[in-house]
Amino acid sequence: MKIASYNINGINGRLDILLEWLEESRPDVACLQELKAPDEKFPRRALEKAGYGAIWHGQKSWNGVAILARDIDPIETRRRLPGNPDDVHSRYIEAAINGILIGCLYLPNGNPAPGPKFDYKLRWFERLQGYARELRDLGVPAALVGDFNVMPTDLDVYAPERWREDALFRPEVRKAFADLVAQGWTDAIRELYPDRRIYTFWKYFRNAFARDAGLRIDHFLLSTPLAKALVAAGVDKSIRALPHTSDHAPVWIEIAV
Repeated sequence: MKIASYNINGINGRLDILLEWLEESRPDVACLQELKAPDEKFPRRALEKAGYGAIWHGQKSWNGVAILARDIDPIETRRRLPGNPDDVHSRYIEAAINGILIGCLYLPNGNPAPGPKFDYKLRWFERLQGYARELRDLGVPAALVGDFNVMPTDLDVYAPERWREDALFRPEVRKAFADLVAQGWTDAIRELYPDRRIYTFWKYFRNAFARDAGLRIDHFLLSTPLAKALVAAGVDKSIRALPHTSDHAPVWIEIAV
């Protein structure tokens, strides 16, 4: 089973790229972030024509998450992260697919830091930790997938010294991610490639992609039952090289089921 994550950075503006990637890569599940479209503008028909059922949680101009499943309809189990009923940002959606519980998330960026946006990021992380603990205690195969907006270690950023005060790399954020993993989750990419520099995001300016000046901020956290079945992972960098593409590349893992 192939599970992918892709921050599409505007689903309607990059629908052709998304469809091209789905045809080439053929993931069984694709978690999308930053739809930047309200629910009624989600391109359901185009995705159905491509062979994918979908659930989505959109938001005009900002945020937005979706889960696609090849040849089946995902069974929605949750939308919105629990813990704050007043938080209207569309940053979490969850589905059961082929016996696996998959949570697709888009964690806040948090810049500028310090400040209110950074405080919101840390509170969101605390809510995620609490809910992840509930999922862990269920003992079911589960995956938390998406754009976490954090580089966990120096190995996950091309120039660590330049990012020390950024909200994606501040010690509070890296500790929050480490504490989440310490609950018993497995960072899939790092599990298979413990010493390799692997990036999933490259800024648009300063020729970052051509220089491979990237960041690893898109992650798969797997519960113990699912981590035992992890067999492969990779990044589809060729999609990031296309004209007018997202600043993220699709990331994927394969599970033996």
